Amino acid sequence: MIKTESVTLSNSDKLSTLRDLGTMLSAGIPLLESVQALLEDSRGNQKKFLEVLRDDLTQGKHVYFTFSKFPNVFTKVVTSIVKASEEAGTLDVTLKDLKENLKKDIEFSDKVKSALIYPLFIVGVFFAVLLMILIVVVPKISSVFSRMNVVLPLPTKIMIYMSEALLNQTIPVVFGLAVFSFLALFLYKRQKKFLLNLIVKLPVVSILAKDIDLTKFSRNLYLLLNAGIPITSALELTENVVANREVEMGVRHAKEAVAVGHKLSEGFKNNRRIFPSIMIRITEAGERSGSLDKSMSEISDFLDYQVSAKLKTATALLEPIMLVVIGVLVGGMMLSIIAPIYGLIGQVGGR
Repeated sequence: MIKTESVTLSNSDKLSTLRDLGTMLSAGIPLLESVQALLEDSRGNQKKFLEVLRDDLTQGKHVYFTFSKFPNVFTKVVTSIVKASEEAGTLDVTLKDLKENLKKDIEFSDKVKSALIYPLFIVGVFFAVLLMILIVVVPKISSVFSRMNVVLPLPTKIMIYMSEALLNQTIPVVFGLAVFSFLALFLYKRQKKFLLNLIVKLPVVSILAKDIDLTKFSRNLYLLLNAGIPITSALELTENVVANREVEMGVRHAKEAVAVGHKLSEGFKNNRRIFPSIMIRITEAGERSGSLDKSMSEISDFLDYQVSAKLKTATALLEPIMLVVIGVLVGGMMLSIIAPIYGLIGQVGGR
């Protein structure tokens, strides 16, 4: 028996599954036959998913029922969209829409990841340099200092202490780092939302995080509305796709406003701190023309562009700042080693 709750799929596998299934259905191939055809070339978790889907279809169950069994693969939003499309008889079109949406999500995530690569690389280089100094340079210098009875400044003492701890207590240090990493990972998994909310409150990060969440919100709302799901249900589902607590509350307030008969744009207006003016205007235009779903698509595309531009700007600003900071830190470490040497030279010269 497959434990479907723990099964995950890579983005590429998920993308290929949605694409191939949608293409076969559009070509007029029956659903069960399409799944069986995909099973022939599948492997790993993708095969597990398709096997469960095939078995469920054989028993007369719906596709959304299978999707709901894999919470780590398909969100509630996706499951609801598939359910609505099955009821409307537009599963092939919906699968293609979901594929396109997934492609956009992957591209969006790649942009964020690429913006983080350089800072992480610089931090990695810094720790590599620090490790080299502690393991290679400091032990040689400290032995000279100890023989000459040189009075050392506090930064140099700290460097020597760190070096000795690393060399003489390697196993305890490694064990301590491993325990710390495990506890940090455990805490992150248990308090992920709380920690994310702390991170997104940082000055620069907060602006980007809000735009990223609004992009996710508008894109998912478009898919839900396009699938024919009532707006109140759609808004309730989109609450779970955002990470920022403030954005989540803004969506909730908008949902409550719609539930009592107000327009979505009015709900946005009551939270202008969360929803930008352009988002409100486009929503109003969509409400007037009866094409709110398309308006959400336009909003998501606009915000996607905005986030990309801000990421580029932030990366361009961050690079020189990080270089300066790392340079100062490395320079400080080297100075803590060189300063006592100059002092020692002065003592020898004075004699």
